[in-house]
Amino acid sequence: MNTSGNGDCHIILRGGKAPNYSAQHVAEVKEGLTKAGLTPQVMIDFSHANSCKQFQKQMEVCADVCQQIAGGEKAIIGVMVESHLVEGNQSLESGQPLTYGKALLTPVLAGKIPMRCFVSCRQR
Repeated sequence: MNTSGNGDCHIILRGGKAPNYSAQHVAEVKEGLTKAGLTPQVMIDFSHANSCKQFQKQMEVCADVCQQIAGGEKAIIGVMVESHLVEGNQSLESGQPLTYGKALLTPVLAGKIPMRCFVSCRQR
């Protein structure tokens, strides 16, 4: 069985043992995709290991990625940001009320904070 493939495929850089969102990492992924005959398309996760699992550092990742885009990087086709209405997270405990708009699992940024970075990126 063969298929024509998915021309819209992309790699998501979310870090591993260390962050992997830098221009060097993007260049390495582009090279690998091109060698494989695929379109070099990269999505960058601002959270997880790229922020060293410290949700506030997502803004540092955002600033770096925006600089890459402003510098002409065309392979970055999207980003992933963890945000909700209320910053941080909460535990799901029996009998305890939940705060509306606050994440349950992973600590996240408050909703308008990532928007500031995107606006700044667009203005570059």
